[in-house]
Amino acid sequence: MPFKRYVEIGRVALVNYGKEYGHLVVIVDVIDQNRALVDAPGIVRSQMNFKRLSLTDIKIDIKRVPKKKTLIAAMEAADVKNKWESSSWGRKLIVQKRRAALNDFDRFKLMLAKIKVNYMILYLCLRFGSYHLLGYVFYTTSESYL
Repeated sequence: MPFKRYVEIGRVALVNYGKEYGHLVVIVDVIDQNRALVDAPGIVRSQMNFKRLSLTDIKIDIKRVPKKKTLIAAMEAADVKNKWESSSWGRKLIVQKRRAALNDFDRFKLMLAKIKVNYMILYLCLRFGSYHLLGYVFYTTSESYL
């Protein structure tokens, strides 16, 4: 599969370090081989090192160094936010943020729910003879779970 995530004007990137960590930005100009000028709604246009950016598959059609209004309109027209939230990478980060925001009681409820789900999987695998789906530990100690 060919490589498709090139540094180019209009490429959407995720900031992976610094005070804008976790924000989506758009590359509006390439300064040199190490830095780009990035901009996004809610973020001041600034230069950023490529090491601080993780390129995404999303690209919007803009000209070099557009005005803020033009950039926002292009991002809304390209539906960048919904594309990001529907991608597997974006969903994974949303889940990570949601889990980080859990309090102790919510983590306890999550643990109980996982125990119930795992027990049901174990029960169904043992009932229908799908021993190959279970790990060695479950197979050898199956009598103690039922």
